[in-house]
Amino acid sequence: MKLPAPLEAVVEALQKLPGVGAKSAQRMALHLLKEGPQAMEHLGDLLQHAAHRVGFCELCGAFTDRPVCPICENPQRDARVLVVVAEASNVLTFERSGHFRGRYHVLGGLISPLKGIGPDQLKVREMLKRLEDQRIEEIVIATNPTLDGEATAVWLARILEPMGLKVSRIGLGLPIGSDLEYADDLTLDRALEGRRRI
Repeated sequence: MKLPAPLEAVVEALQKLPGVGAKSAQRMALHLLKEGPQAMEHLGDLLQHAAHRVGFCELCGAFTDRPVCPICENPQRDARVLVVVAEASNVLTFERSGHFRGRYHVLGGLISPLKGIGPDQLKVREMLKRLEDQRIEEIVIATNPTLDGEATAVWLARILEPMGLKVSRIGLGLPIGSDLEYADDLTLDRALEGRRRI
């Protein structure tokens, strides 16, 4: 039996979300249908409200519902240390850990020659302006350990180091609880490179 066209459209829309396959999308749509029209309308209202209220911080590029996010406005944050990330969702990941007390800068993507994305399409100019206006001493480059992430990190280090800033890269290597037996060569190499005294 085929789903009615309006419900099939909902399933197709849900499938576009990351990590949601055809079966999961169908289960979600059927659950909302079972809950009744009010559940679907409520979800629609929330999505519409978020679409009109949530944007990006004018200073760092993180998600916010105000012109400047609470992290940038917080005087308790260490304004001397700036973590540079690719996407606004990366800020949420760092904040979830609760250990970093500095500030952020979101590039809005990664350098990717294959996709035609160069430094000019990223928020590099905005970052350089922040470096002029603020007393930043250290930049921590926290891009993913992918080809594009590495290319972006190397490019950023090249333009930042001549400015007299301390430029570092997040440590990459073995996750806690993993087994050395299953680690690939590159991960082991990174773990050795990122070693520190105990």
